[in-house]
Amino acid sequence: MSKLFFWIAYLVVYLISLLPFRVIYILSDGLYLILYYLIGYRRKVVRTNLENSFPEKSAAEVLKIEKTYFRFMADLIMENVKLLSMSRESINKRFVLVNHGFVQDLLDQDQSILLATSHYGNWEWAAPGISSIFKGKIIGVYKPLSNQDVEKVINGIRSQFGVLLVPMKQTIRTIAEQTETYMAVLVSDQTPTRHEKNYFIDFLNQPTSVFQGLEKIGKLTGNPIVYMHIDRPKRGFYEAHFKMLYNKPQETEENEITKAYNLELETIIKTKPEFWIWSHKRWKHKPPQHDEN
Repeated sequence: MSKLFFWIAYLVVYLISLLPFRVIYILSDGLYLILYYLIGYRRKVVRTNLENSFPEKSAAEVLKIEKTYFRFMADLIMENVKLLSMSRESINKRFVLVNHGFVQDLLDQDQSILLATSHYGNWEWAAPGISSIFKGKIIGVYKPLSNQDVEKVINGIRSQFGVLLVPMKQTIRTIAEQTETYMAVLVSDQTPTRHEKNYFIDFLNQPTSVFQGLEKIGKLTGNPIVYMHIDRPKRGFYEAHFKMLYNKPQETEENEITKAYNLELETIIKTKPEFWIWSHKRWKHKPPQHDEN
């Protein structure tokens, strides 16, 4: 019965995705009111995260960011519903690659690349957005979900333009098996699990446990690491900006790449904080009592 309910719900969501964008955003406005005022979805978590990250801001400033974030979160949900039926033309119109020439040049020179991004802007539009433009094999690394039906739907959307999806724990093995030039996309602001070795840095004014997979893969492969910043110039439109982080990651010091990645993300968040995901418990892990990082 649960599977039947899921696929009925999926059909309803798919039919909603067929609506034009102007209607999608009317629905998003309603969803914002429900999430923020009616349900109060994780408002306490968001408020605490914002207050700890921006101690210099007044209560009024924090409240403004909080409300803007919830409006964006509603848009994000509805935009990803819309993604179920978006065409390649619509994706290319609304997810624009700004300065990607040097990235394609590297691929054309048979140089594989690690493309690092974050949970900022609409990262779910990134997979179809870049795979419809870049020439070559694209590997998308993802964190498996507990619900396999939901994962099947989401991965179907992410791979609709040819992205090869790889579970996070199989990343190194899959990359090692590649015999052709590739671009591996890693959303690297994940929160490490309790069972993983935690490395803490100062991020947004508080000790933060950070993911080290990007650095490990970079040093293992020697592939250049490029950061992709997904900006939102206006509602319904995104721009991907590319920046070379490290051309030769094997020549870096220990933790240098991890620190540089998070510094890049922190700078972006401080500029437009409302487009990062504040509603999860990012700081649930605390450093050991004697940790000096």
